[in-house]
Amino acid sequence: MDFLYPLSRLSVNKSATVHSLICGGEMRRRLQDIGITAGTKIQCLQKSPYGDMTAYLIRGAVIALRSEDAENVLVCN
Repeated sequence: MDFLYPLSRLSVNKSATVHSLICGGEMRRRLQDIGITAGTKIQCLQKSPYGDMTAYLIRGAVIALRSEDAENVLVCN
């Protein structure tokens, strides 16, 4: 079994695969709309100096997520 951890803990220049979303409602829909679904590869590109925003490469697009939103995405290597 793969070790699951929140997307917010993914290090810069590392990649992981989405396992599941642990949120519901509008946040779940928003994450799915930007391409974050089970099986999607995500690469962490850059973290802000204060750590609140992080840029990820998701399905060929660069998307910035707040740390609290990235906590809702479980990934594995």
